[in-house]
Amino acid sequence: MELRMNQKEREKLKRIEQVHQGLLGTAQAAQILGLTQRQVQRILKDYQARGDRAVVHGTRGRRPNNAIPQETREQARALLKGKYHGFGPTLAAEHLAADDGLAASRETVRGWMIQQGLWGGQRKKRPHRHRRPRRACFGELVQMDTSLHDWLEGRGPACVLITMIDDATGRKLLRFFQSDCTATNMELIRLWIGRHGRPVALYTDWASHFKQIGLVGAKASQTQIERALGELDIRLIAAHSPQAKGRVERSHGTDQDRLVKEMRLLGISTMAAANRFLEEIYLPRMEKKFAVAPGSQVDAHRSGEGFDLEAILSIQEERRVANDYTVQVDGVAWQIERGEITGGLRQSKVVVERRLDGTMRLRWRDRYLKYHQAQLVCKINPETDERQNAAAAGVGGAPLREGSLRSPSLHCAPPHPAKPKTRYKPAPDHPWR
Repeated sequence: MELRMNQKEREKLKRIEQVHQGLLGTAQAAQILGLTQRQVQRILKDYQARGDRAVVHGTRGRRPNNAIPQETREQARALLKGKYHGFGPTLAAEHLAADDGLAASRETVRGWMIQQGLWGGQRKKRPHRHRRPRRACFGELVQMDTSLHDWLEGRGPACVLITMIDDATGRKLLRFFQSDCTATNMELIRLWIGRHGRPVALYTDWASHFKQIGLVGAKASQTQIERALGELDIRLIAAHSPQAKGRVERSHGTDQDRLVKEMRLLGISTMAAANRFLEEIYLPRMEKKFAVAPGSQVDAHRSGEGFDLEAILSIQEERRVANDYTVQVDGVAWQIERGEITGGLRQSKVVVERRLDGTMRLRWRDRYLKYHQAQLVCKINPETDERQNAAAAGVGGAPLREGSLRSPSLHCAPPHPAKPKTRYKPAPDHPWR
């Protein structure tokens, strides 16, 4: 039987082989894989006995022998919502078994109650904070943060510095951007992956472009960066305090002191020149001075081959295809070309990819659609005075844009050939004659 493994299992197999060859310790492999040291030891022992099958779960595709029947699950959930409303998981499990004959463990009942929104758990006490050691492998954990500062000291435009720093070695990647937003952070992540590969985890703060705050349950949705990192199999860890990501915070302090003075000496006044200085002079100098050797010689980065980084690291939104096979994006109608039309496309949802290079793609299922901007003809009432036309066009009386869909007083219709007007002529045998 052919052994098929997914991407995570292949990554696990690679680390287990490194442990088997003595290149990686069990504790370091456990950190990279997100497992305990005992789990890694168990998988290693199984690998030595069965080979590659050790990383594939033996019950894949099989229904558990101890699975609770669906009828029993539905009956228990109805009782939890009605008869046992307000009960805790332990007490509810006891009464379900004793009074209703529905035997289920406390943790199973707890899971049912959480799914129904009947139990939220108890808040844990905050653990005592202490300084943690560096990670062992390069690429095991990368911290990322933005520094707001007057970097050019008034000589040029305002800009922000976004930093990515490896926890194990202190190696950094810096870039100046006009603003701190989803697109600029994605751009730096793309540069890091292109240079080093996919890190195991990315450590950030709770900025809105990384994590959404205040949404729970079914209403919670992923941010664009969170979605992209999930597709790249990079764990996103959000710090709960500035002290938790102290390495990148201390890096900001060093850069706000050294980098500002270095650029002042060279008279750098543009963002492009500042980025060239970072790449050619500043980063190599800082790496030579502050970078350290990792505890392990194993590079934890994964290859970025096989991933469409341009598509993954893009701003993606869903839009519905209208009956005339158009898609509305920011008030503009985009017409899907006739050769792309197939069954099931109308009234279905397509993914709009706004890529970092400024282009836009329409993706439906597993393929990209060709499209062009729909042509619109806008007719204005000739009796409308100039003031009303200016108000309809926009603030300040800006000229009307052909095909605009935002003006409420414009009647837009698809172009059609004008019909010539002909005078009706009665037939010779018409009663009027």
